[in-house]
Amino acid sequence: MKQILYAILALILLAPSSAAAQAQTSATSSPANIVERIQEESEGEIIIDIPEEIMKEILEEPSQRQSGQQRKGGQSSGRQKVTNSGFRIQIFSDGRNQATLRSRATARANAVCARFPKYRGQVYTFSKAPNWYARVGNFKSRDEANAALGELKRAFPAFASEMRIVQSAIVPTK
Repeated sequence: MKQILYAILALILLAPSSAAAQAQTSATSSPANIVERIQEESEGEIIIDIPEEIMKEILEEPSQRQSGQQRKGGQSSGRQKVTNSGFRIQIFSDGRNQATLRSRATARANAVCARFPKYRGQVYTFSKAPNWYARVGNFKSRDEANAALGELKRAFPAFASEMRIVQSAIVPTK
């Protein structure tokens, strides 16, 4: 995320704001040091307009981020902010055979999405070393999660014993 911030700052600082500034820059010898250039051209006043969504992303703690390590299995890559506490159903958790963990977690998540289209966009696969996890749903109450757990266990008896409800930050559903 810091690389994005630095890239934005570099673009802002290196792009002349007007034709006059461009003429002035080309007419005078520009300092080689970027800090000196900023001091000369800004006259001490720098205004950087960064959209609020990007600022939140930049300032957000890594532990609060949902993407990167935590991804939606088989779903679009659009990021949604986690804002509420609730429950999810853990359908996969394993730390053995490291070479295949990610693909196994994703396969299980995709199987749930294929059988239950209502969970598309609500299946999350992520890693927390050394384990990989796959979780389903954004349930506000334990009762909602229990009903869904029963439905999933009936549909997938082969791994029903591994399924359980976990308390989790959730993405509010519409």
